[in-house]
Amino acid sequence: MSVWFITGAGRGLGAAMTRAALDAGHQVAATARDLDKVRQAFPDAGDALLAVELDVTNGEQIAAAVSATVERFGGIDVLVNNAGRGHQGALEELTDEEIQAIYAVNVFGLVAVTRAVLPVLRAKGAGTIVNVSSYGGFQGVPGFGAYTSSKFAVEGFTEALRGEVAELGIAAGVVEPGDFRTDFLDGTSLTASAPLAAYDATVVAQMRGLSGAANHQQPGDPAKAARIVVEAVESGAFPERLFVGIEAIDTVSAKLDRVRGEVERQRTVASSTAIAEH
Repeated sequence: MSVWFITGAGRGLGAAMTRAALDAGHQVAATARDLDKVRQAFPDAGDALLAVELDVTNGEQIAAAVSATVERFGGIDVLVNNAGRGHQGALEELTDEEIQAIYAVNVFGLVAVTRAVLPVLRAKGAGTIVNVSSYGGFQGVPGFGAYTSSKFAVEGFTEALRGEVAELGIAAGVVEPGDFRTDFLDGTSLTASAPLAAYDATVVAQMRGLSGAANHQQPGDPAKAARIVVEAVESGAFPERLFVGIEAIDTVSAKLDRVRGEVERQRTVASSTAIAEH
């Protein structure tokens, strides 16, 4: 039995991972801005669940949530940074405030929570950090530049973190989900910039239409994804990237093929830049 600390646990993949961890016999600190959603989602959890109010942009709440978890369960074994938000808009359409709002939650909030939990994991010399990214964290998506770039940042932080903490007995990796049937495309999770007419005939406008049509029609089952995450943690060998959903596999595979092609095409020229030794 492990102690899980999950952010954004009130709905979507966060709620699904909370349920999967509880069903697997673990104890869970389920954190969210709206505690009523957590309590309503898990009325039968009993003492295995600790519902904790947490806005990941609030440093005082982060410290209080970590302390409450340690006091209740005696420590933390698994951190799942799931809290996040989406935003739609072409780069030119984005305002400073919109970009900052996305990064405040998806990047700076994730880093702040991780830094608060790391001392607990280091004290035990063991643990797993799971950062929820997206296939958009590997391949940029037109019309979602603020969101996908924030997930690129999450992946960069996690790759570095994995190397930093491996010798301390801690594993770190990202989850790259495909399209799962959650509330991600609802107005409560996905905000949008004011559109510019210049983009009405471009892929940006097409993405707006696709997002609306795809809401609650996504092919992926969050419960199945959550079980894969729990099993990967329980295996004791959490990967650098955990892919869930065929969209993630297809997107990553296509980009890797393109990048390999570019590497080979440019290899000779790139290698010609070495200083000539006389």
